[in-house]
Amino acid sequence: MTSEITLFVNPTAGSGRGARAAQPAASALRDAGFSVRTVLGEDADDALRRAREAVAGGTGALIAVGGDGMMSLALQAVAGTSTPLGAVAVGTGNDFARALGLPVRDPSAAGRLAAEALKAGALRPIDLGRAGERWFGSVLASGFDSRVNDRGNRMRWIGGRFKYDLAILAELAAFRPIPYRVRLDGGPVREIEAALIAVGNGTTYGGGMRICADAVMDDGLFDVTVVGDCSRTTLLKVFPKVYRGTHLAHPAVTVHRVSSIELAAPGVTAYADGEPLGALPLTATCVPGAVRVLAP
Repeated sequence: MTSEITLFVNPTAGSGRGARAAQPAASALRDAGFSVRTVLGEDADDALRRAREAVAGGTGALIAVGGDGMMSLALQAVAGTSTPLGAVAVGTGNDFARALGLPVRDPSAAGRLAAEALKAGALRPIDLGRAGERWFGSVLASGFDSRVNDRGNRMRWIGGRFKYDLAILAELAAFRPIPYRVRLDGGPVREIEAALIAVGNGTTYGGGMRICADAVMDDGLFDVTVVGDCSRTTLLKVFPKVYRGTHLAHPAVTVHRVSSIELAAPGVTAYADGEPLGALPLTATCVPGAVRVLAP
């Protein structure tokens, strides 16, 4: 394995934490004897192009510095290759890093862990989801939660977490169950009404909301959480339980473990790892061992 490591940096992650985090992470890697180069991009497309060039050039590892958006870009570059993926999680949500038990907002510790894993050859293969050409590591969201994202993204006049709290309230006021068409593992098409359907390779989204609380990242299966046909009042009771994962015990909630799922619903945008994926319909497939991560 080459001793040159690539730091893939989002300088704007976490209100500037990405830029500040790169230096201590790089120092930890250099102290361990690695040569470090940094990749930045003018925009997401340019950053991904540069990351793919680093992978094609034989870098010893691609270590993403930022939040879940940066991890999502990094996954597009390394999935299906032999290049290990590391994470210096300094974004807002950091769900991918949390699911792997990696340090959050501690770039020195994250850099040291990555260096130790590389030296020991401790590379953990995990599954990824794939929908079309896009890979995802945590959760694909559709329904009430993705509509909250849609609305929050339109609310440019306000920032931070408060924006999404307002978006939740607005979507609750407009809430109606969504008519889905669902096919699990190539079986029969089911027509159901549901508030949301979340496809989990990992456990959390939205900065720790345990929507797919029992998902395992190396079992070759998705955990599909369905919050079924329910009233606005029931949804208001169920949704806060997501932070602890106790929503799974509610009678309105069902979980399916599958290797593939087809989803269709009118007027619903899917989000994967917090990034817009596109309008339904789509097919998502769990790909076992699609990436090797520098993780315990």
